[in-house]
Amino acid sequence: MDFQHIIETVGRYMDFAGVAVMVVGAVVSIPLALRGFRPRRLPAGSEPLSVYRSYRQLLGRSILLGLELLVAADIIRTVAVAPTYESVGVLAIIVLIRTFLSFSLELEITGRWPWQKETESTTAAAAG
Repeated sequence: MDFQHIIETVGRYMDFAGVAVMVVGAVVSIPLALRGFRPRRLPAGSEPLSVYRSYRQLLGRSILLGLELLVAADIIRTVAVAPTYESVGVLAIIVLIRTFLSFSLELEITGRWPWQKETESTTAAAAG
């Protein structure tokens, strides 16, 4: 078993893990949303989330984690095995698309961009 074969196998397992996280997250989010899941970071005094909104937030978090694993798998396969300009270019495009998706999902879940600080009421609600 040579190095390239090991890296390809690790990349396949990472791909599988990314997809599995998204599927399991989608399935596990259903009962959590139905039970009235309430994120810790909601501002104090805000009304409870609807089942639909709660499910969207939970699903978004599992998709974010799955995307991170898929990006890691692409990086492992591209960089570790004789990178070419073409493979690095394709990787860059994939990472840009997935980063845009991650930022969009983060904005949808939390209501703020990842680089924005939390408001004081959100921080106080999380601490309390």
